[in-house]
Amino acid sequence: MTQQQTTGKVKKTKGKVKEAVGILSGDKKMEREGTAQRAEGAIEEGLGKARHEVGKVLTKLGKAISG
Repeated sequence: MTQQQTTGKVKKTKGKVKEAVGILSGDKKMEREGTAQRAEGAIEEGLGKARHEVGKVLTKLGKAISG
């Protein structure tokens, strides 16, 4: 797991908590902020996964080319 994936997961979790607190307290602003933070985390996590997969493909390609 890459650092970007980890950061994304943490951000996503914090967003879920913030969103839930906003819902429970009736604070619409906090709920929206949590929803946005959760979405940002999901995007960051996805980008980290994609970078990791590209790295694996490039490594395999390099090994295939060299020998």
